Parts: sequence; structure tokens; C-alpha cells
Amino acid sequence: MGEQTRRDFLKMVGVAAGSLMLPRVMVGRQKQRRPNVVLIFTDDQGTVDVNCYGAKDLQTPNLDRLARDGTRFTQFYVGAPVCSPSRAALMTGRYPQRAGQPSNAPSQRGHAGMPTEQVTIAEMLKSAGYTTGHVGKWHLGYTPETMPNKQGYDYSFGHMGGCIDNYSHFFYWQGPNRHDLWRNGEEIWRDGEFFGELMVDECKKFIDENKNDPFFLYWAINMPHYPLQGTEKWRKKYRHLDAPRRMYAAFVSTTDEMIGNVIEHLENLGLRENTIVIWLSDHGHSVEQRTFGGGGSSGDFRGHKFTLWEGGIRVPCIVSWPGHVPKNAIRKQAAISIDWMPTIAQYCGIKLPGPKIDGKSIAAIIKSEGAPASHNVLHWETGRHWAVRADNWKLVHDGPATDYKGRKIAKVKDFLSNMARDTTETKNLAESYPEVVERLTKLHDEWAREVKQQ
Repeated sequence: MGEQTRRDFLKMVGVAAGSLMLPRVMVGRQKQRRPNVVLIFTDDQGTVDVNCYGAKDLQTPNLDRLARDGTRFTQFYVGAPVCSPSRAALMTGRYPQRAGQPSNAPSQRGHAGMPTEQVTIAEMLKSAGYTTGHVGKWHLGYTPETMPNKQGYDYSFGHMGGCIDNYSHFFYWQGPNRHDLWRNGEEIWRDGEFFGELMVDECKKFIDENKNDPFFLYWAINMPHYPLQGTEKWRKKYRHLDAPRRMYAAFVSTTDEMIGNVIEHLENLGLRENTIVIWLSDHGHSVEQRTFGGGGSSGDFRGHKFTLWEGGIRVPCIVSWPGHVPKNAIRKQAAISIDWMPTIAQYCGIKLPGPKIDGKSIAAIIKSEGAPASHNVLHWETGRHWAVRADNWKLVHDGPATDYKGRKIAKVKDFLSNMARDTTETKNLAESYPEVVERLTKLHDEWAREVKQQ
């Protein structure tokens, strides 16, 4: 979508491109019937690292309760196996390539990220009178034009780069050391205060200040991404586990407790019945040196962060909206993070911004386990590594070698799996079904040409 198209969308819904404000009368009418939306995005959380997804050695009571109160997906994907493109896909309802963010955005000040002509969920909801807030990690641009306040957010608190130390709030990766904590585009200093607690406080404050009006809160939690800094309560709880699982588990349970605190706050204010809560991870777990080589788990799935095997792109995902979303339900249909933008638009009665939205509403799937999947074909690409899923067939091209349950699986040019028969991606069917490889390769080539023209 070009800048003119973006302006046309904002004009169509009655919003000035610079102000994104609706006439007061229109806002007043809409506030009475539109739900709040809280979108929670954790970072580097493994495919099965929630109790209700099969984890036995860590505790996630709040996410489990969210699942009991709502619907969870067992075949939910994200748009990329790495941070920035996954976030761009979620924010725009578009594949990262179409959203202009196919790889990670730089974590240095003065470097742009996702192009400003992209219309975000925040801009879409703001156009309908919502107050919009961002708390946590951004990683979609580090210039005034590409930071949250110019991408549709009325309020923003958090860090702009890929990761921070949770106590000093300095960029955690490589030198030179760079402080990274911001409120509404202004650098702030909260040395020695745990970032997790700061985020919870900011979420509660944003909810308190907007409890009488419809609001959208994007809480991009930077956990359990490294550095693994769980609270002492949970560090003691898991001291019996081997490293690095014990450090990772402590951080997962710390995150779960934070999420529970904010949901409890919604309940105490009487807002829970009219609030859609969506939770998912941005991609699979990390095996980087900075996370001690692992800690997370993809269970029986192969792969992890940076890969297009299931363990890199299949994530836990839960949606809860009392009285509207089925309780304690499981959905096995394939869906993807780009679907949340059109789903939120449908739930909130808002028009989507333009024709080039790759996602499709999954409201029908959430409503019924018998509804057909919204997509017959899904695509991913990261560098020269790409994958296509068409119905039950999945082709991974140039996928990296991985360890799988104590054995090494070598890299091959094309790896074909039938996901109805083998979700482990450990038996290559490419030689047995060359016609399927050819068909899926053609699908990828056509898709790649189309999205890169945008």
C-alpha cells in the first residue's frame, strides 16, 4: 500500500491523515457497542511451552485459565521465524514481504524499519475511535517516523530495539552499550527497576485511563527472549531443573504471572466481559548462545527460531472473549498471525484498510470446529530459505540441518512432508512425490513475485 492509498483509507473512514481522529459524535455512538482489544505477543516462547500445550515441567496457570475461558489453536502459525518480520505481519495483516519488513529491523537509533505507508492494527482501530497503546518491545523502526507514536499509537512505553537487559534497560547483544527505554518518543531512565513490573504497571495505567472508552492495547512482552531473567520466586521454583531449562522456565512463569496480573486488573474493573484478549508467541524458541543454547521446547516438532520447520513458525495461540468466543475449546484448523487484523476488524465492526490484506478473518473458525480453514495455501520466506503449506502438504526449501531428539537431520534442497501423517518433518517425501514438489515450488515462485511488487 502506497502513501496515497493509506491516505485514501483514512479519508474514507473520516480521518485526517495527520490526526487520525473521528468526529466526537461518531466516537460516542461507537464506544457503546465496540469491545476493547488486548493483544499480547510474547517473544521466543517455544511451541509447547504452556501447560495446556503439553509442558509438564513448568507452570503457566494464567495462560491455562485463559485457554479454559476461551479457544486455543493447535495449528497456528506466525508470518516469520524471527522478530521484526513476525511483528510486521501481525501489525499489518500482510506477509512481511508485502509489509516491507522481510528481515529484522536494526536496533540502533536513527535506523528506520517498517515503512510508514503501512496501515497498522492501531491505525485501523484508531480510525474507529479507539484509544491505542503500545507497551513493551517494538523492533519495527528506530526513527521518529517509524516508532509507535507515528504508527497509530496514542501512547507508547518500551524499548525500540530487539532486546534489553531487564534491569539496566540497555540493549542486550553487542557493543557499544546503548540505553533503550522510551515513553512517547522521549528517552526515560528507570535504572534498576525490573522491566516486567514496569510493563504491568504501564498496562494497568493505560487501562485505568481509558476504562470508559474502547481501547486497544498491544502488549509486546520481551520475554522469554534472552537475557533469561526470571524473578527470584520462580528461579527458586525451578532450581531442580537442568540448565538452561531452569532459567527459561523461570522466565516463562514470570511472564505468565505478569499476564495474570493484567487480566485480573481487567476483571477487577469490570471490563473483562467486553474485552477480547488474544495471546500468542512471535515464533519458536531460541537456541542462540545468548540463551545458553536453548531452554525452550518445540516438543515433537522439528526446528526452532530462525527456521521454517514447524518449531520455528508454529506457535501457541489463545483467544478469549466471554460470551462471544467458545470456552475451553480447541481449534485444529490451520491459521496464521496475519489473520488477527481482519478478525479484530470483524469483531469490532471496522472496515479493513485496503484490498492487499493477506490475512482472512478466522471468526468462523473460532465459532465452529467444523468451519473450513481460511487459507488453502500459506507462505513463508526468510532469506533464501522458504516454505509453502498447501492443504496438508508442506515443502521446506533450503531448510537448515537440525538436531531432533538426539539425532542430526542433514540439510537438503527440498524437504516435503505430509502434515496429516507426519508433523515431525523427519521423513522426506520429496523423491516419492516430485509432482507435489513441482506444484508447491510454482506456488512459491508466483507468490514471491506478487508480494514483492507491492
